[in-house]
Amino acid sequence: MDEVLLRSLIPRVLAVLVRRGADFAAAEDAVQDALVEALRVWPDEQPRDPKGWLVTVAWRKFLDATRADAARRRREDRVEEEPPPGPASSVDDTLRLYFLCAHPSLSPASAVALTLRAVGGLTTRQIARAYLVPEATMAQRISRAKRTVSGVRFDRPGDVATVLRVLYLVFNDGYSGDVDLAAEAIRLTRQLAAVVDHPEVAGLLALMLLHHARRAARTAPDGSLVPLAEQDRSRWDTALIAEGVGILQAALARDRLGEFQAQAAIAALHADAPTAEETDWPQIVEWYDELTRLTDSPVVRLNRAVAVGEAEGPRAGLAALAALDASSPRSRLRPSGADPVPRYTAVAAYLHERDGDLAKAARLYAEAGLKAPTLAERDHLTRQAARLNARLRG
Repeated sequence: MDEVLLRSLIPRVLAVLVRRGADFAAAEDAVQDALVEALRVWPDEQPRDPKGWLVTVAWRKFLDATRADAARRRREDRVEEEPPPGPASSVDDTLRLYFLCAHPSLSPASAVALTLRAVGGLTTRQIARAYLVPEATMAQRISRAKRTVSGVRFDRPGDVATVLRVLYLVFNDGYSGDVDLAAEAIRLTRQLAAVVDHPEVAGLLALMLLHHARRAARTAPDGSLVPLAEQDRSRWDTALIAEGVGILQAALARDRLGEFQAQAAIAALHADAPTAEETDWPQIVEWYDELTRLTDSPVVRLNRAVAVGEAEGPRAGLAALAALDASSPRSRLRPSGADPVPRYTAVAAYLHERDGDLAKAARLYAEAGLKAPTLAERDHLTRQAARLNARLRG
């Protein structure tokens, strides 16, 4: 059995059933039944047209379930519309499936789970392990999402930006358990880029490739985080970097700049620097200015403050950070003592250390460690605080 082939066919077969009129939940169940049948039959005799075989079997499974449903009379007309056996249409309906899974009525978490299930072909157990939640919890989340999108029909083009946001969320969740979500996000984005001619799709793919190229150097053998400036750049994947830069250049040449292209341009400048000291920080600041114009995100402005600190000195970075703090008053919904922007305190600690205020930097590193979203980040920030405290005592 070719597992890669099966996973690539799942979204295409599911999309065909949805286009023919099956509601999403019933179509997904029928496709899973067809996959079980394929696992039984294909090892002895794989069909010449695997997609056509799966479409035929899944449609028949759907019709069998429909006939047994209490609403049989309303749906019986579909039985008469069963297409004759033969090669499946070459039309790729995968794009419709992307938009369905990123429907605005779904929460981000539900959209991500449904995309991994329907488009990615992952099992509920795999998705649950990736997000470190019980399988029953993930099954309920996926079931609710399927019910939400069942019966949805598209009478206008879908929102590419929403689809990209979902894929970006998948990529940022990285790796946990037995599923490499970063690699899965790249695979799905490649698939989307094959059917959507949009510079921001290319921008997101380039961004993913450029970040993924540094993956091997991001952690030490003991699992601890290695900051970008300290990474062994000989471990960066130059083939992925070259591919990402090529895709980005083609997207930028279309002169339709978007936030993912701008982020990819920043990642490309980091990748282009032979050493940390040779990083073109002034140009990175310019790209952050473009990104701020496009999104005005507090996280973007936080990262810009770091870039300003590298390009113009720590005092300038702290001034940019103070401006961000002033424009982000504490919300009544945010717990007391929480960062106005995620990782704000960690950035403040870094800039104060570069400015020579080691005592304040040590205190801020320790405070940031308590707020860190992951265990690896907490350990890294705690070690930074310990390092500075040891220097102060010495």
